Amino acid sequence: MPETLKEKTAKGLFWGIMNSGSTQVINAVFGIFVGRILCPADYGVVAVLTIFTLIAGNLQSSGFSQGLVNLKNPTANDYNSVFWFNIIVSLAIYSLLFVSAPLIADYFRQPCLVEVSRFVFLGFVISAFGIAHSAYMTKNMMNKEIAISGFWAVVSSNVTGLVMALCGMAYWSLAWQQIVYIFVLNMGRYYYTKWHPTFHIDFKPVKGMFSFSVKILVTNIINTISNNLLTFIFGRLFPIREVGNYSQAYNWDTKANSFVSSAVGQIAQPVLAAVREERSQQVVVFRKMLRFTAFVSFPIMFGLTLVSHEFILLTIHEQWTDSIPLLRILCIGGAFIPLYTLYQNLAISNGRSDIYMRCNIVQLAVFMAIVYICHHFSMLVMVCSYTVFTILWLLVWQYLMKRTVGLKFGDVVRDVFPFMLVSAAVMGITYCLTMSLQNLLLLLFSRILIAGVLYLAILKLLNAKILEECLLFLKQRRRH
Repeated sequence: MPETLKEKTAKGLFWGIMNSGSTQVINAVFGIFVGRILCPADYGVVAVLTIFTLIAGNLQSSGFSQGLVNLKNPTANDYNSVFWFNIIVSLAIYSLLFVSAPLIADYFRQPCLVEVSRFVFLGFVISAFGIAHSAYMTKNMMNKEIAISGFWAVVSSNVTGLVMALCGMAYWSLAWQQIVYIFVLNMGRYYYTKWHPTFHIDFKPVKGMFSFSVKILVTNIINTISNNLLTFIFGRLFPIREVGNYSQAYNWDTKANSFVSSAVGQIAQPVLAAVREERSQQVVVFRKMLRFTAFVSFPIMFGLTLVSHEFILLTIHEQWTDSIPLLRILCIGGAFIPLYTLYQNLAISNGRSDIYMRCNIVQLAVFMAIVYICHHFSMLVMVCSYTVFTILWLLVWQYLMKRTVGLKFGDVVRDVFPFMLVSAAVMGITYCLTMSLQNLLLLLFSRILIAGVLYLAILKLLNAKILEECLLFLKQRRRH
């Protein structure tokens, strides 16, 4: 019997969570060991290159991966067209960045960046060979296969990074970690994907998707700049060690919010696209995803804010103490990042890549104005400004989606606020109950246990439907 959309969505979320969960746990464990070996300056060297790597990756895919997913029935020729386009563009961009490496090193006043950048930039050339395959897996909701491929990529890359760090390779261990991850991930994509490229090159499908995909491209670049602008600015304004501290805080924040964003984002666009002909049904599906996202995101991110001090000191030790206040602030804003993922996928699934593009262009413009106003202040003030702005900009997305699909603000408040308020209250109560504990290990585990039990107990008392549905799904998985 064919699976219903609801069953596919539930399974997709399950495997998305498995994928994100295993990825972030492995990254966290290895990140702790590597963080103890390397110094903040090592992280800073690689962190300042992130914006270049990600923008190059955006240009290389050019939004066509989302374009493929949004097609109703993409053909082998569609995938093949995007595959060869990605290869050609990636080689052209790498050539440009290779020549620009000395300029990048001069901007950040780090001569070592010439060699490091040329090596790190190879990553998006390698990834070009797997973008079409990734789109194929996403379109066909091969979430189990995506999870398995991601697991082996994460394990192999982290092992490589740790071994090289132990051998004294400093920032090169982080650079190699990125390359190995992309290479192994592509191997998994090729293994599981039935479609494979041919030398029959036809760029007509790329031309057909261009008007939709170019807006995705511009938006992805804007998002990349917005997410990494602070690192880029900090690399110029502050010592590389301080940039490393911010990078460490940002990485832990990203690990946590990506657990939710990746799981939801993996299934959001194909599911929402499948019901776009029935607007009322699409809103119902979106709101259910919204409740699940809020149910998971707020306790995780507010919880990390609560335990950030003891967590950092116990794992990567005192050399990273300066990253603690930055992590606390970033995690508050990070709780809302998965909501952005849903809103953006709702716009894309309705073919409104123009809204997606315009909203993010304005967002970047406002954010750059805020950075300009605050750049004379400390790093902490700039991070606070970034966090407040991130939260408030969701109101713009809500306004746009109300006009597009009729999503009501009152419904969103009812879906999101209960989980946000309960999470905040639980963390406050937990802090008061545990503030007298002095042993860091006892403090960490006590706060995690008390907060977890309190959160679930309160939701149970409030008869939260999403909690009941999650428990029911887990029971059914156990029976199978």
